[in-house]
Amino acid sequence: MYDQYESPLSSRYASRYMLELFSARTRIRTWRKLWTELARAEMEMGLPITQDQVNALEKNIDQIDFDLAAKREKEVRHDVMAHVYAYGQAAPEAAGIIHLGATSCYVTDNADLILYRDALRYLRGELLKTMRNLADFAREYRAVPTLGYTHYQPAQLVTVGKRAALWLQDLASDLEELDFVLSAIPFLGCRGATGTEASLMELFEGDQAKIVEMNRRLTERFGFTRMWDVCGQTYPRKLDSRILSCLSAIAQSCYRMGNDLRLLQHDRQVEEPFEKNQIGSSAMPYKRNPMRCERICSLSRYLMADSMNAAMTASTQWLERTLDDSANRRISLPEGFLCADAVLRLAQNVTDGLRVNEKIIERTVMEYLPFIATENLMMEAVKKGADRQETHEVIRKCSMQATARMKEGLDCNLPALLAADPAFHLTEEEIREGLQPAKYIGRCAEQVEEYLKRLEPLLAGVETGKAEISV
Repeated sequence: MYDQYESPLSSRYASRYMLELFSARTRIRTWRKLWTELARAEMEMGLPITQDQVNALEKNIDQIDFDLAAKREKEVRHDVMAHVYAYGQAAPEAAGIIHLGATSCYVTDNADLILYRDALRYLRGELLKTMRNLADFAREYRAVPTLGYTHYQPAQLVTVGKRAALWLQDLASDLEELDFVLSAIPFLGCRGATGTEASLMELFEGDQAKIVEMNRRLTERFGFTRMWDVCGQTYPRKLDSRILSCLSAIAQSCYRMGNDLRLLQHDRQVEEPFEKNQIGSSAMPYKRNPMRCERICSLSRYLMADSMNAAMTASTQWLERTLDDSANRRISLPEGFLCADAVLRLAQNVTDGLRVNEKIIERTVMEYLPFIATENLMMEAVKKGADRQETHEVIRKCSMQATARMKEGLDCNLPALLAADPAFHLTEEEIREGLQPAKYIGRCAEQVEEYLKRLEPLLAGVETGKAEISV
């Protein structure tokens, strides 16, 4: 196993569920289910197929001889027909009716739709777990003041929980998109070589009602509520673009959160989980690198780029179809799902174990609070008889002096400078009494509480926990 390439998505990052879902066994097993149900529906619609033949197909769905299929594919250069042959060898009494009236896309495209639907459902659960973690974190720290940043420069105060609510809101937007995509996946059905159902018209001797009913039954039996209204040989590749765009959106949100956490960990304000025996650096044993958030960003960047594959494929479909989508889709769609799975597992792991260093946050807040509080202090000074314009100028000059002092590595002495100017009309003690961080966080706590209340029906019953990551 060590002498050939293996995708890190399968060896290091993705979950067991997702790896199994996109495995060759699940894919071919799904093909066989499609062939079985096609035979059953055709039998029910009056074609000369027996119950024994359907039973033989059903009995041998799991008896897949991959070596035989591979050998046959080398001879015929066609993967679907190779598996038709292998299935026929497993169920010889039904060999003559397998794939009757179908084209390759009956199994390949319908199977893809089934796999993508099931993968999206799984990712929905992982996304909700991450959201649950963030909601709990936001609630706990909803009123803890922290320095806000615009342009990554100190700005007004926010709270630790309010910042987490911003990340949570991004993910909630992604959930809305995912639910829309899930609700908008139709089944392809059995539509023929160019989507006209011409071969079925021949089989059913022009009885269109039987064709419609057969496809309705297939659609229902595979858990779909509708079919594509019209199609070529394949289902429209716009759906692939929509799916990967949805996965890309999740990556964008997780990247934003992961990047924010990397910045905060640099300042030692908030840190991702760090295991007891974890090594941060091979050369610098003291380091606590944010490796999980870095990995979230790294994989998210790959997923955002991967989404362009589907967009280019959707835009270059020739008439009823061309085969240049096939090799690309075999890679871009499964790996997109595996990558989204990996990103969400990491996000779930990180959000369940965030460490908030409140003393460092408080120290940072108090360092900049005198500047943030100057507008309120100016109003208070005016109440005590100061001239507003003169007070503004005092604040400007003293702020420049205090900033210059801080750039020399000294502490902020803005309160003392302001109090020393008689035009300011406030003592240093009065100034410092006004430096209460809770006065400067606006409605952060209330905003978080109100938002979480709206989200609670969606998150009710979602279990929290730290997803295990392999390395």
